[in-house]
Amino acid sequence: MILEMKVPSPGESITEVEIAQWLVKDGDYVEKDQPIAEVDSDKATLELPAEKSGVVSLKANEGDTVAVGEIVCLINTKETGPKSENFTKNVNENKDPKINEKNEIISVDKNYASGSSSPAAKKILDEKGINSSQIAGTGRNGRITKQDAVNAKASMGSAFNLENDSSKSKLSMLRRKLAERLVLVKNETAMLTTFNEVNMQEIFDLRKKYKETFKTKHDVSLGFMSFFTKAVTRALKLFPDVNSMIDGDYQIKYDFCDISVAVSGPKGLMVPVLRKADNLSFSSIEKEIKRLALRARDGQITVDDMTGGTFTISNGGVFGSMLSTPILNPPQSAILGMHNIVERPIAINGKVEIRPVMYLALSYDHRIIDGKESVSFLVAVKQAIENPVELLMENDIKKALEI
Repeated sequence: MILEMKVPSPGESITEVEIAQWLVKDGDYVEKDQPIAEVDSDKATLELPAEKSGVVSLKANEGDTVAVGEIVCLINTKETGPKSENFTKNVNENKDPKINEKNEIISVDKNYASGSSSPAAKKILDEKGINSSQIAGTGRNGRITKQDAVNAKASMGSAFNLENDSSKSKLSMLRRKLAERLVLVKNETAMLTTFNEVNMQEIFDLRKKYKETFKTKHDVSLGFMSFFTKAVTRALKLFPDVNSMIDGDYQIKYDFCDISVAVSGPKGLMVPVLRKADNLSFSSIEKEIKRLALRARDGQITVDDMTGGTFTISNGGVFGSMLSTPILNPPQSAILGMHNIVERPIAINGKVEIRPVMYLALSYDHRIIDGKESVSFLVAVKQAIENPVELLMENDIKKALEI
């Protein structure tokens, strides 16, 4: 029986993927559920498992762009597996002699997984500039795991040579799509950025006083993101143009606040959405952000999780950024950049005092948002963060925190 392996749909909005890497060769015998390829979409990298056991016949090359539902390989399920003479011969031919501690020659099987990397491991190795052939994988059948990549160290002592020490590889579909969107933002929007600073002392005091009670009650920490999300949704209600987008000759204003939150994952920053954030409590926001962050860390974020969003919050402070110009997340018209918190001298009632200060940056599309509105929006966020009890909690802290 010949089984046709087709490209599954990674999500509703994705119509094509790219064959990033074949994990098997044409004519190899594969087991059911064995990963046979890695495919890139403009959102994520996925593994393609074999649907049946048999001999595989590849119908697409690495780097090919194929439509969802298109046949990428055939599996002959009638072909004999590991017990056949041909398979045994191939296994014996693929054995490398190695020497053990007693100087005796031993053999180690090579197979489809030997030396291949998981998507997360490949990204880490690429960032370190380490070739996967230099790593001995500890995963199943010699596969290089994420931990192998984390522990790997580049060889030292050799002088850099552009010809010998450089490599050239095709960008993944995800990275190419991101690059395309960034260029689109620069070319098709009138993006400007305005800055302000915020005194974080009130938030520090609230967290210090109530964080233990909050965590005991809700089983989640009281972080900064819930305060900033509440401050942003309040400001969006005051300045609705910031919560809008351009559609041709028309402006679309949203009556709800779906906040995109940048979180770190194995493939880089991802931007899942907090739905109806303006209706969420402090505890609900913290729980949802934790859930999305865990899904991103485990590579389980779906296209639906990242679809939509009317405004984005990006916290570069977790990476140590002091100040930056966040770039718009189209088709949204604005994005708030948070940064690290540093003790700085500021004037309070005519005296210089040391306070925890964060710089804020608001990038916006000047085609639809005027300078006055952008500055006023950022000031509204600043005021809410510096006076959270009155502006975000309606002067009832325990009710707001549900403790």
